[in-house]
Amino acid sequence: MYSEQTRENREKLVVPLFGIVVYPKSRTKLMADKVTGEILLNEMKNAESVSAIGLTVKSGTKASDLSEDSLYKIGNLLKITFIQPADDGYLVVAKAIQRVEAVSIYRRDGLFYATYSPVYDVPDFDEDTEAEVMASIKETIYEISKKFQGSEQFTRPIEKMESIDQIIGFVMPYIPVKLAEKQRLLELASVRERYLLFLHILTKHKENVNFQIEMAKKVTDRISKSNREAMLREQLKIIQEELNEGDDSASGDAAYRERIENSKMPDEVKKKALSELKKLETGGNHNPEANIIRNYLDLLLDLPWVTEEKKSIDIAEARRVLESNHYGLEKVKERIIQHLAVMKLKKEKQGSILLLVGPPGTGKTSLGKSIADALGRKYVRVSLGGVKDEAEIRGHRRTYIGALPGRIIQGMRKAGTKNPVFILDEVDKLSASYSGDPASALLEVLDPEQNSTFSDHYLEVPYDLSDVLFIATANSMASIPWPLLDRMETIEISGYTKNEKLAIAKAHLLPYILEEHGLDAEKLKIEDEALKVIIDRYTREAGVRGLKKQLAKIARFVSEKIVSGKADLPYVVRVDMLKEILGKEIIRQEEARKENVPGVVTGLAWTPVGGDILFIEGTFMPGTGKLTLTGQLGDVMKESAKISLSLVRSRLANTVNSFDFTSSDIHIHVPSGATPKDGPSAGVTLFTALTSLITGKAVDPKLAMTGEVTLSGAVLPVGGIKEKVLAAHRAGIKKVILPKENERDLEDVPEDVRNELKFIPVETIEEVLKEALDIDLPRPVASFPGNTFAPAHNA
Repeated sequence: MYSEQTRENREKLVVPLFGIVVYPKSRTKLMADKVTGEILLNEMKNAESVSAIGLTVKSGTKASDLSEDSLYKIGNLLKITFIQPADDGYLVVAKAIQRVEAVSIYRRDGLFYATYSPVYDVPDFDEDTEAEVMASIKETIYEISKKFQGSEQFTRPIEKMESIDQIIGFVMPYIPVKLAEKQRLLELASVRERYLLFLHILTKHKENVNFQIEMAKKVTDRISKSNREAMLREQLKIIQEELNEGDDSASGDAAYRERIENSKMPDEVKKKALSELKKLETGGNHNPEANIIRNYLDLLLDLPWVTEEKKSIDIAEARRVLESNHYGLEKVKERIIQHLAVMKLKKEKQGSILLLVGPPGTGKTSLGKSIADALGRKYVRVSLGGVKDEAEIRGHRRTYIGALPGRIIQGMRKAGTKNPVFILDEVDKLSASYSGDPASALLEVLDPEQNSTFSDHYLEVPYDLSDVLFIATANSMASIPWPLLDRMETIEISGYTKNEKLAIAKAHLLPYILEEHGLDAEKLKIEDEALKVIIDRYTREAGVRGLKKQLAKIARFVSEKIVSGKADLPYVVRVDMLKEILGKEIIRQEEARKENVPGVVTGLAWTPVGGDILFIEGTFMPGTGKLTLTGQLGDVMKESAKISLSLVRSRLANTVNSFDFTSSDIHIHVPSGATPKDGPSAGVTLFTALTSLITGKAVDPKLAMTGEVTLSGAVLPVGGIKEKVLAAHRAGIKKVILPKENERDLEDVPEDVRNELKFIPVETIEEVLKEALDIDLPRPVASFPGNTFAPAHNA
């Protein structure tokens, strides 16, 4: 097949093949670049044909990025019989003589050359099996061709082919498979594997063709049916018009124009509405977007666009409503009254957004309702708890199926007025997801400088929210993003005292519960002492929601007794009856101990449901100076414990001769280990517990403390003073040590509680130990070896 010169000269010019794979024994047309084409054309002048190596370029490779590694190594020795210039290079007609492998590929003068060796087939297919496979291949090709008109010209040459390789070379360029799959077929040396892979490719292609034809037929049938229905509807419309039986939807569409023209929409919005109406009118009833457009026009027409005549704000009436609906919360109500007064002076432009922050059940949402009643405005509430899709705030674009406006626009539509009181409940429970960040979408809503042109994706036109009084509620500010928090004015609701809960139960909760259960004061009475026990022993909360549930439980119990005829009226609930009605007490209140041992100190803690006391206990044992902390402590409390130990060692090491820090392990435990504890307010308590432990002096069990310490011995202020003091009072504490800077927070503590407690403000740990343990702690002077401490009287 080859001349001696061909076998000896193993270097050939490489023709890169973009997007095609050539198979042996097949003829092909390909494009060569100008430089390669000119060389081949010069060689053709002296011979009837020239040879070159055709190597396929890997997918995704551009001509400008072509390199040796971007060429497949298996290709064909091409016999080029014709070449002529074309627009982008040269058109080359060639025949693939044999498969070859490029042993090495290199560049020279901007062209690719390769040394090669022939690749021979592995004859592992007998003639009988090959004949059967060829018959299957031809049959599959005929079945595919039958699906297309005019396929006879394609199948006629195949009938005369006597080699599967010829069929492969003829058919493969027309089969839509990946380039890598075509190259894999070329590279297979096993005849058996190559023929079976080709048959598999044909079979798969036949299945794809059948599926595409089936789907095309279904689509065509559906379109034909739709067109037929549209034509019948149009005929029905004409018949109805002839019989004076107009279509309701058509008449409804015609009424849109009149409603839009008579509406109070801004000109920009009216222009948008008329544009959508034109689409509806020109599209006819068979328009698939008709219902979408109608829903959109209904929204535009239902939304309030003009502020109604505003009622003058009556401050006295607002104060009366707040006082009658809410007991306690004096500072909160006063702050709301001040806000309303500013609104009155500013002609009711709200100017700022209120954020009511407090524990559950403290009346945040009902305060918003009371503000709406005081202003005589509509009340709208939207719960944002668990919302994690930005579209819930800004709406969906109308291109989506099932698109809806956001909750803000839906709330305005529901209100029907442009200046409602809009409650955004649980704003701290928004969460981000792949669908966007709804908290970020609220930034525009809650910014008085921006919300006059609020943009809703569904609405597509600006909407003015500047007349709306937004009131957000949250249980905690920790999870609210700072940019959103910065746009709101915070009003904190700390919770109710025991006396306040008692008053709320008698004045508000009990009458409501009686009415809800068909009772009245002549049928059910609850003694004050019983109410106090319910508050202390059956509820644990800052608000009154749990108290309301317990009262409802009593009302259900009494209702059953009355209906069964087992109760004398009025039914009076006393303390000794609570166990039968409500079951065993469910709240264990920590109480001050009768006696403390060294190393035990009473601390004060803040929780989401109010304050509590906790005991910090310490002990020591022989060891290596290790500090062990238990009780589910967080990182902040662990750091406070380490700081306290360092303070004790640095300030007491020279004064406590009987304690060896290097040969003793210290263990600090905070009981109720199943409850996580953290926060920057336990430093003073931890320091005092360690000092009590190593000095052997016990702390007064009626003394509690709170505050954070620094490594220099300063006492820092903490939060939650009101709740902590109330917890101390409830537990029977008589004295409270607190940071000096927190002394001003005692104004929030009810006067009756303040009168029963003694408060000791401190600024340094020296003052703490003097009060708690009667220890005069040496104060530090210049720190250098040999002169670390000076006696307290020299300080």
